[in-house]
Amino acid sequence: MENQKVILRFINGRIIKGYIGDFSPVDNHISVIDETSNKQDIQLNELKAVFYVKSFEGNKHYFEKKSFTKTSQKGKKILVRFKDGERLVGYLEGDVPWQRGFFLESKKGGFFIIPSDDQTNNIKVFVVSTSVTNVTCF
Repeated sequence: MENQKVILRFINGRIIKGYIGDFSPVDNHISVIDETSNKQDIQLNELKAVFYVKSFEGNKHYFEKKSFTKTSQKGKKILVRFKDGERLVGYLEGDVPWQRGFFLESKKGGFFIIPSDDQTNNIKVFVVSTSVTNVTCF
């Protein structure tokens, strides 16, 4: 698989920009080649989320819409609240990884969402379960 451009955001605020190849949500680590071409293996429990992005720079002047638009996007509409207060609004990619508020064992690493705002720099986001306080389905 082709390497994908990502921004890894850590729970301590640290950021790594780089590229990843194959990644499975049930893995407990992720390998990234950073901007200086160094390979790093990161434990998932250190991360808040993995942002698959269009560019590393993004657009500082663009403010992501935190609402659902009238698109034909498939998937369950969800709102993710992180422990640091950030919110993501999007569509769940794949199966619902929780049941009655508890993450299912097979999905304990996290889950993918597609942002509801298609103008944002984010293509999709892998949300690490341990960085989340609440997920609301619509």
